[in-house]
Amino acid sequence: MALLEQELEISRSLNEAFAFVGDFANTRYWDPGVAQAEKVTDGPIGVGTQYRLRVLFNGRELPMTYEVTAWDPPNRVVLKGEGSTVRATDEIRFEAIATGTRISYRADVRLRGPLALAEPLFRGRFEETGKKAMAGMRAALEGNTT
Repeated sequence: MALLEQELEISRSLNEAFAFVGDFANTRYWDPGVAQAEKVTDGPIGVGTQYRLRVLFNGRELPMTYEVTAWDPPNRVVLKGEGSTVRATDEIRFEAIATGTRISYRADVRLRGPLALAEPLFRGRFEETGKKAMAGMRAALEGNTT
C-alpha cells in the first residue's frame, strides 16, 4: 500500500477549485500520469458518476475506471478507482482560506495481482507521481484552465 498525502494552496476561489478538480475528467489537464480521462455517465456529477481513464504505469497506458463514492460540493470528493494492476481511493478536500483555497489530496494506492508483492519497490515512484500531479494541479488552477 502506498498512502500519498499532498496539500497545496492556490489563489482560486473554493467554488472554482472544486468545480475543476472535482470533475475527474479534468485530471488529464493536471496529472501527467493520466493520458486520457472522460466522464462516462450521463447527468450531473454526484455519487455514482463514473470516469474512464488511461493512466501511465511502468511505461504503459492502462485503463482504469473511477467512481465517485462521496460528493459534498464544494468541500470534498472521494473516488474509487480500479484497473487490472491497481486499486486506488482518492479523497480530495477543499477549504476556503484568506488567499483562496487549500486543497488536500490523499490517495491510497494498492497494486493487484503479482505486482502486489513488489509494492514497496514502487512506493517512491508513487510519491513522485503524486508530487508531479499536485504541481500540475497548481499550474492548471493558477493558469487560465478553469
